[in-house]
Amino acid sequence: MDVYEAVTTRRSVRGFIDKEVPRDVIERVLTAAAWAPSGSNIQPWNIYVVTGSPLAELKKRAVGRVADGVLWDDREYVMYPPAMKSPYRDRREAFGNERYSALGIAREDWEARQRAAIANWDCFGAPAALFCYIDRDLGVAQWADLGMYLQSVMLLLRAEGLHSCPQMAWSQVHNTVAEVLSPPSELMLFCGMSIGYEDAAVEYVRTGRAPLGETVTFIGDQGARP
Repeated sequence: MDVYEAVTTRRSVRGFIDKEVPRDVIERVLTAAAWAPSGSNIQPWNIYVVTGSPLAELKKRAVGRVADGVLWDDREYVMYPPAMKSPYRDRREAFGNERYSALGIAREDWEARQRAAIANWDCFGAPAALFCYIDRDLGVAQWADLGMYLQSVMLLLRAEGLHSCPQMAWSQVHNTVAEVLSPPSELMLFCGMSIGYEDAAVEYVRTGRAPLGETVTFIGDQGARP
């Protein structure tokens, strides 16, 4: 699989089969992903890979608390701006409409949306999960480094025939995650990532992308189109 194919076939899969992901594959992926760029090579990512009974316990606790209506943990970072402007708000709303329409859930059916959301904390059935932490003392630029690292992980997983789903939703239950993983107190949970083999029986709608001219500006004449 070449790089272009890995990039264009990567997507957030929300349905996995119960097939073990070999540890040597995960180790190979994470060893290569460590070559992702970071400012001054500080490599700010702190990764926990969870499988087997610890993951089963974490899923049980997270799904249970969400199903019981326990309030989210105190936010440690802002996931989305409270007043998101266009075009970002429009893209987010379009994604939500596409996702829930594919599941046959009406916009006003809040209970059904909640049931669908609970699948996040079951890792959509995935047998492996990655949790990405960052030191609380680091800054905004280091958060960008996390993004480059995680993208490298997801593309390398595609090269191994695997799929993934990055999930900031786990940050909403970071205390529950900490109960199982016991990270040092100086680390903050950024996101989780479900990892596994896709369940082809789960239907999905591939979300679109903005046209190039909407997000990219070319300046200069070199290579300009006639």
